[in-house]
Amino acid sequence: MQSPVQKGVAFIAVLTISLTIAGCASTGGITPQARGIAPSSLDAGAAIRAANADAQWPAADWWRAYNDPQLNAWIDAAQAGNPTLAIAQARVRQAQSMAGVAHAALSPQVNGNLSVERQHWADNIYYGPGSLSNATTWDNTGTIGLSYHLDVWGKDKNAAQGALDAAHASAADERAAQLELEANVVRAYIGLSMNYALLDIARATLQQQQQIVDLATRRLNGGLGTQLEVSQAETPVPEYERQIDALEEQIALGRNQLAALAGKGPGAGDSITRPTLSLAAPAGLPSALPAELLGHRPDIVAARWTVAAQARGIDVAKANFYPDINLLASIGGYAAAGPLFQFLRSANGGWTAGPALSLPIFDGGRLRSELGAADAGYDAAVEQYNQTIVSALKDVADQVVRIRSLETQENDAERSVAAARKNYGLAKEGYRRGLTDYLNVPIAQNQLLRAQEGVARVQAERLGAHASLMTALGGGLADPSDGPNTEETLPAHGKGKAAAATTLTTPVSGSAAVSSQASAHPAAVQ
Repeated sequence: MQSPVQKGVAFIAVLTISLTIAGCASTGGITPQARGIAPSSLDAGAAIRAANADAQWPAADWWRAYNDPQLNAWIDAAQAGNPTLAIAQARVRQAQSMAGVAHAALSPQVNGNLSVERQHWADNIYYGPGSLSNATTWDNTGTIGLSYHLDVWGKDKNAAQGALDAAHASAADERAAQLELEANVVRAYIGLSMNYALLDIARATLQQQQQIVDLATRRLNGGLGTQLEVSQAETPVPEYERQIDALEEQIALGRNQLAALAGKGPGAGDSITRPTLSLAAPAGLPSALPAELLGHRPDIVAARWTVAAQARGIDVAKANFYPDINLLASIGGYAAAGPLFQFLRSANGGWTAGPALSLPIFDGGRLRSELGAADAGYDAAVEQYNQTIVSALKDVADQVVRIRSLETQENDAERSVAAARKNYGLAKEGYRRGLTDYLNVPIAQNQLLRAQEGVARVQAERLGAHASLMTALGGGLADPSDGPNTEETLPAHGKGKAAAATTLTTPVSGSAAVSSQASAHPAAVQ
């Protein structure tokens, strides 16, 4: 029977432990401050609101709309050999491995230790005159230990889930890098096509000028012209030849750029022939904007996974306030002196087993600072997500405005070419007949040259704007079900409240429908 004193000591011990645990659990009211933006709350603008209801999201091979087999082949080559994309893929593998490291903490750990040592004992008062005095013996130890962390507060689970979320974010970043690479190849290829078109114009202009030189020479020989007219006709020829040289240089540089994007040497670009770009497919917008950008844009998917990873970091930081409980066990043998494997005898064996408890009592504010840092990291991730949403809508709206403007500009530029060609023909014919002065010819010719260059540049810009729109819409790389759901983007204490206030569904058909209300948690990410 226990004495009253023993019962009192036990009561005080239990009370002390309970108060200590309660004190350790205090976080000082530190919580995240950021609030995620619901895409439906943003005004998409008139350009996006005028979306074509029948338009579809880009396909994964969206560049095939340009109908150029050579372009298709170079994008395939770039995807296979680009070093930057390979770096992004390596980071995905690294993140997956780190997730495996974190997940290993959820499993029991078994470790073995074997020590076989030869030792000479001293001959002095500490060891002599016993049997080990001035002796040389085998000292052997062999143990197998087992440890298992009872994850009562979810620390290991949340750390593993956070590492997995970070791996998801890396995968989305890799898809974004792939999309950017495809867009860069398309832009470089469009620039190459434009330079070929400008080269045609420059060569045609040089040929026209040489015809004018011949005409001026014939007029001089016929007594109708002057040496000044011949000199004036010959003056622009070197400049037109210089422009041709400059455009040939740009074409060579464009080939080098495409070779580099494919991870090849400059010599690989020598095989590139003149592009045959065309764009018959309309650049329409899907009507379900902006909400569905959540699932189709890799950068938004990556931002949401980053928020989810940071949310798990908060849960880990909070779990540090509570006691850790580990189950420990070991079995082994120990022997000093005797044969080499003396420790294997049962008489030399021993074992231990039992729980181990550790808890913070006084840390100088370290745990609260760690929680504050985790909350701040979460807030930064939420605001980065918000910025990504805003930038995504701006990208889409910008490209829609550009495409519609460039379509009008192309019509205007083509009318300008028709007028300039007519004017040049009249000036040249008038000069040939001696009805007008020669000065009208170079003026008209220069107007025609600029008008033709304008058409080529506008057409190239329109093709480039189409590529930019495809990338702004996500380029068909991401599956709308790839992102985390709303609860996964919240720390553990906010999940139940968010579930009651926010619903998110991801249909298997390939589109994400999001409907949101005011979330009970300030950092809910839709």
